[in-house]
Amino acid sequence: MKVELETVEDTRAFGRALAGVLRAGDLVVLSGPLGAGKTALAQGIGAGLNVLGAVTSPTFVISRVHRPGPGGTLPLVHVDAYRIGGVAEVDDLDLDASLEESVTLVEWGVDKVEQLADAHLEVRIDRRDDDSRLVEVVARGGDWPDRLAGLAQHAR
Repeated sequence: MKVELETVEDTRAFGRALAGVLRAGDLVVLSGPLGAGKTALAQGIGAGLNVLGAVTSPTFVISRVHRPGPGGTLPLVHVDAYRIGGVAEVDDLDLDASLEESVTLVEWGVDKVEQLADAHLEVRIDRRDDDSRLVEVVARGGDWPDRLAGLAQHAR
């Protein structure tokens, strides 16, 4: 599934829509160059899950846990794997300890975190010269294709 997003706010809105198909145990891996909009998408997901606290890039703390706010039901574990060297360092974070009851969202996680779940969602974001974004959502196993069908209709 590919979606064109004109503004940063459109990126956040897409994240809110994506949150509507997420459930406990989901692993979402975000990729794209610096400034592509990974954190903006994470902010939208956090808003859609109705988590407490501002969702900001966890670059220096590596991982943040956002608890559900009023009306929210799922915690969001937001990870920035940019400075993580590989799978062994990911294992040291113990992300699998909270995976089953949370949505785990990992920026820069390609080839580092896929072993955490049997299935995951990969979201690739490319920023164009005009500041619009092209977002490609790729299902990696599980029931993601069925869930993404609902997202495609919601995102239109």
